[in-house]
Parts: sequence; structure tokens; C-alpha cells
Amino acid sequence: MYVVHSTFKVPPEKAEEVISIYQNRSRKVDQAEGFLRFLLFQNDKKQGELTVHMEWESKEYYLKWVTSSEFKEIHDLEKKYPDQELAAVIPTVEKYKVVAL
Repeated sequence: MYVVHSTFKVPPEKAEEVISIYQNRSRKVDQAEGFLRFLLFQNDKKQGELTVHMEWESKEYYLKWVTSSEFKEIHDLEKKYPDQELAAVIPTVEKYKVVAL
């Protein structure tokens, strides 16, 4: 299994807006080969810190997703988001190979 975390910080007053965006996401990734699970975490003490958690069967499936036209389409839409402060947020991405369950 392969896990990817994308953590980003938004102004705390905009956290609910971002959460709503993810609650209403396109779900295209859910159809990707090898995709297992999506979760959105909110830091309990820092309300504006959010982490997208995705689980994949393998690193290869994840790499196939990030080079897909669907991935590009989704991320191009993010750049066009009307709130330019949110559109400019750059996440910190961490990738993990699961070595024990």
C-alpha cells in the first residue's frame, strides 16, 4: 500500500469553505485504478491546517494517477478558483510506503 498526504494551511476563517469544496469534490480519483481511500483531516488545534489523505494499492498506481488527464483537469480547475488566496495555496506533499498493518 502507498499513502500520500497533502497538507496545506488556509486562513482559519476559510477552513469551512475548503472543507465544503472537498465534501463536494468530483470524485474522479475514486474511479482511478488502484485507488483505495480518500480522507480529509483537519488539525484539531490549528483549524486552518488541512490534510488530504489518499491510499493506493501501490506507488505505481499513484504515479499513473498523477500523470493522467483527469488529475491535470482537476488541478487546473483549482488554479482558476475565484478566491485567489485559496488558489495560491501550495501543499506540502509527503509519500509513504506502508510497511506494516
